[in-house]
Amino acid sequence: MFALSTKRALAAVLLSATVATGAAAHHGWSWAEADQIELRGMIQQISMGGPHPTLDVATVDDGVWRVELGNPRQTERAGFVEGVAKPGDQVTALGNRSQDRTEKRMKAVRITVGEKRYDIYPERIQTN
Repeated sequence: MFALSTKRALAAVLLSATVATGAAAHHGWSWAEADQIELRGMIQQISMGGPHPTLDVATVDDGVWRVELGNPRQTERAGFVEGVAKPGDQVTALGNRSQDRTEKRMKAVRITVGEKRYDIYPERIQTN
């Protein structure tokens, strides 16, 4: 009986570690380049749902990019809430692009719509 309980406990620990590792990989920045870029374009679509709100941004020269924001609460704390931007609005996104150059994806640290700035990750904004 003791051996069975130990095996179950060990299995639970391994399962928890696997799930935690997957969550950390999803929510981390390891997939993004260290240097930041600025992306300008027109919002095609906005999704405010989890796990991360996203913008699909059509650029003039480089097609449509997926711009990921922070988690819904963090994005809301930055002031970027439903209704502050809509498809057709011009947007500038500052952030870190994917290391995979075949995908047009970035994690935004700042979004600017019109004259209004939304600092999603203010501690990560690189000022050069």
